[in-house]
Amino acid sequence: MTRSTKADKARRLNAAFAMLQRNTPLPKAMQRLSGQFDLSERQAYRYLEEAAHLERPVEVTEATVPITLKVPARTARRLRACARSSGLTIGAIVTQALTMFLNTQRSHG
Repeated sequence: MTRSTKADKARRLNAAFAMLQRNTPLPKAMQRLSGQFDLSERQAYRYLEEAAHLERPVEVTEATVPITLKVPARTARRLRACARSSGLTIGAIVTQALTMFLNTQRSHG
């Protein structure tokens, strides 16, 4: 059996959240979630429990792949400091920066 990805978990949580928002009775929601995602009823119940504490659906993130970058030492220090002060991961900061850069390249190139 393969492990669930973060995106899988987010989809299940969002489905559970939607059922709770529609006031689906818990036993029926457990059965639906279990059938829809091939989960045990116990697993479905755990997703429903977690979804009950959400204020809104969670973001379904795209799968990530590791890459290696070489940057100047000063840039690495600044990046680490930015990550510490913002609470974001280095990967999140680099992804945001590269996305912005690539979007400008598309419109100018």
